[in-house]
Amino acid sequence: MRLVLASLSRQRAEWRHGYDVLKETGLSSGTLYPLLMRMTDNGLVEAEWREPAQLGRPPRHVYRLTADGFTLALKLAAEDGASPGKPVLA
Repeated sequence: MRLVLASLSRQRAEWRHGYDVLKETGLSSGTLYPLLMRMTDNGLVEAEWREPAQLGRPPRHVYRLTADGFTLALKLAAEDGASPGKPVLA
């Protein structure tokens, strides 16, 4: 969860595709997507469907941190001695 929080906090206001977060964190899809769903259920991340950029492609979820998610990312970064937006490993 710390990796996802750190990744999403780098571009806090931007909606991000799960694939982008997947590449940045190195997590497997079987780890990332259930984690994003739990984080959404817990109010740390918001998700919405976006129409595809190309015809014939399916809609995709995009994600961004909520205010609570960003607050938690900052708290965890401070506890680990990292600066906000830097990867927080645990």
